[in-house]
Amino acid sequence: MSEDRIIKTEYSEVMQKSFIDYAMSVIISRAIPDVRDGLKPVQRRTLYDMHELGIRYDKPYRKSARIVGDTMGKYHPHGDSSIYEALVVMTQDFKKGLPLVDGHGNFGNIEGDGAAAMRYTEARLAKVTQEAYLADLDKDVVDFGPNFDETEKEPTVLPVKIPNILINGSEGIAVGMTTSIPPHNLAEVIEATKAYMLDENITTRELMRYIKGPDFPTGGIVTNEDDLLEIYESGVGKIKVRGKVEVEKAKGGKVNLVITEIPYTMIGANIAKFLSDVASLSETKKTQDIVDISNQSSKEGIRIVIELRKDADVENFKNLLYKKTRLEDTFGVNMLAISHGRPEVMGLKSIIKECVDFQFQVATRKYTNLLSKELERKEIQEGLIKACNVIDLIIEILRGSKDRNMAKNCLVNGEVEGIKFKSKESKIMATQLMFSEKQANAILEMRLYKLIGLEIEALINEHEETMANIFRYEDILERRDSMAQVIINELEGFKREYKRTRRTAIENAEEVVYKEKELEEMEVVFLMDRFGYAKTVDLPTYERNKEAADSENKYVFKCKNTGKICLFTDAGQLHMIKVLDLPFGKFRDKGVPIDNVSNFSSEKENMIFITNQTELNLCRVIFVTRQAMMKVVDGGEFDVTKRTVAATKLQDDDKVLSIVCIHDQKNVVLQSREGYFLRFPIDEIPEKKKAAIGVRGMKLSENDELEAIYYTQNGLEVEIPYKSKNLILNTIKLGKRDGKGIKVRG
Repeated sequence: MSEDRIIKTEYSEVMQKSFIDYAMSVIISRAIPDVRDGLKPVQRRTLYDMHELGIRYDKPYRKSARIVGDTMGKYHPHGDSSIYEALVVMTQDFKKGLPLVDGHGNFGNIEGDGAAAMRYTEARLAKVTQEAYLADLDKDVVDFGPNFDETEKEPTVLPVKIPNILINGSEGIAVGMTTSIPPHNLAEVIEATKAYMLDENITTRELMRYIKGPDFPTGGIVTNEDDLLEIYESGVGKIKVRGKVEVEKAKGGKVNLVITEIPYTMIGANIAKFLSDVASLSETKKTQDIVDISNQSSKEGIRIVIELRKDADVENFKNLLYKKTRLEDTFGVNMLAISHGRPEVMGLKSIIKECVDFQFQVATRKYTNLLSKELERKEIQEGLIKACNVIDLIIEILRGSKDRNMAKNCLVNGEVEGIKFKSKESKIMATQLMFSEKQANAILEMRLYKLIGLEIEALINEHEETMANIFRYEDILERRDSMAQVIINELEGFKREYKRTRRTAIENAEEVVYKEKELEEMEVVFLMDRFGYAKTVDLPTYERNKEAADSENKYVFKCKNTGKICLFTDAGQLHMIKVLDLPFGKFRDKGVPIDNVSNFSSEKENMIFITNQTELNLCRVIFVTRQAMMKVVDGGEFDVTKRTVAATKLQDDDKVLSIVCIHDQKNVVLQSREGYFLRFPIDEIPEKKKAAIGVRGMKLSENDELEAIYYTQNGLEVEIPYKSKNLILNTIKLGKRDGKGIKVRG
């Protein structure tokens, strides 16, 4: 490569410029809507393509795949999925206050089920889209630009006649910024737009006499009405939305809570999440009031039924749902849109101003275009009327001319050279003809039947109508009030045809207060069998079944129902389990696997010791590992809130072998796998922190490790079976910690 072709530049500058270019491309050309038509480029291109394909509201549906393919090939080369997703959303009346596409087939539902593949569904433009979004495209009302490969022209903005950005809202994530505009009621938005056009000094507070607040397709209740003014002035804020709950009486004196409207943020998978959260409230014992829950929603609307116990506090339970589930949620408002080619956060008045200014621009271009056509029509009509008055002379000119150009030259310039006339008077009159080029062409192309009396009369009437149109168009273009009235009349027409009642209630609701029922503290008995299934029972139940309980279970001890269970493992971990998380009830109930209510994994670690936290707090604990590392830890160190903590520090390849609480034990006996026994006083084991490794309790040969640990008391013999005989541990000579011990042979 030659030297003059190499461009040397700073790498960071190239990266910075490239990233900024990419970010602006995503912001302007992908994710953020234009304030004028409220559409993202993919939506605008899809609607325009449907318009160009002639898929109107009064024509048959066409396959979605055809629309998507045509849009991708001509205007939007970013993949078919983004186009189809945009098409699907524009059909969904639970997402859009005013659906722009009429879908036929499975276009998904409010519960989050996706639409069928594009090859199965069909679509066409909605009537409102044809009338309010795409009308007048043929009247040069908006600018057109080249498509991505400059083989087609596409509109830079659609001539939308209503503030779509407010009516349908918008959501999008760009680079470094997001937009989140809630949908509003069409009738209210139109009334606010009219009010602004009549008084441009109107305040946001006054505009809110017309626009009460968001109007979500899913209904619900906005609970912070007082915050709306600040949100609409700044364009940023949080709207609190609650679902609508009704109380129905059921059989047997029971009560059903029926959710008929949900927050807009709950659309889709969050409905299933809500059902799961409600079930979880019962499973985690946050409430004992739920008997059953069922989702009876259908095409008619949302209906989630929660059946409650007879004595349930309905109001308190309703507050629990608002507090612990997404039945009350927050909609984050960030009214970001593209204005004059750049992203801008806009308040309510700014958005309406931009939309109104755009309407005046569109109307100016429309009526300028119409006036130009009417003036052209007027010129031709006047030429034809004038020609009808001298039709005999014109016929004489046509018959005497050698060709079209000669006749046209005579009509326009009065040139009579070469034309044969019947009389001198005709020739003199011909020199006085002064038709324009357009008039002459119209005369030459005029058919003979136009000379019929009725046709001439119709031409005169048409001319009068044209003059009236010219007068009207000039008035609209010259007087802003006249143009404003035309726009207002159109807005009122759309309001009459497409208005609907408000779905979302706006109010100032009190903060939800949920009173948890105070749990009555009681002593229970923890039972866990050798398979790891755990449960709790009350003391009378345990006393009645004491013998069976002690024989069938590996761990049995008393604890408080408000307390915690401490589970130590050979990996040196401590897992905390709330007693309330364990099933409480009948003695013969199976219980729940301990893995399910803790972070303990029986596949990765083994259980060494289980006790309740209260008892652990009152004692000292001895840790012994297979490599003979020992320490004493104050049980209070394990009074932690985390579900899992490290109970001790271990050396490489070491495991905890034994953990016991110290009560009356005086001596410890360590037994190695190779048959060495070492007995020494417990007092020789130092007290350490839980994060320490500890000290060596016994010297082990290279391949040896501890196999068992025993504890003895003064004056009490401890006998164990060892190999082929019984061994009395008290007879082993008392030694010192960190000794090798005595080899005991079988």
